[in-house]
Amino acid sequence: MARKRGNRIQVILECTEHKASGLPGTSRYITKKNKKNSPERIELKKYNPVMRKMTVHKEIK
Repeated sequence: MARKRGNRIQVILECTEHKASGLPGTSRYITKKNKKNSPERIELKKYNPVMRKMTVHKEIK
């Protein structure tokens, strides 16, 4: 029997500093979150390989 996914949804995180810098390309990560426990958009510090440093990544729609 298949297991129901429930409140977990897949979200895309995009680098905010990279967008503002004007450099070509983007840094995006895919992750999952529980929409019941965290209904607001999440922010995580992730590694940006283009800028070669840790940056803030925000959830996009």
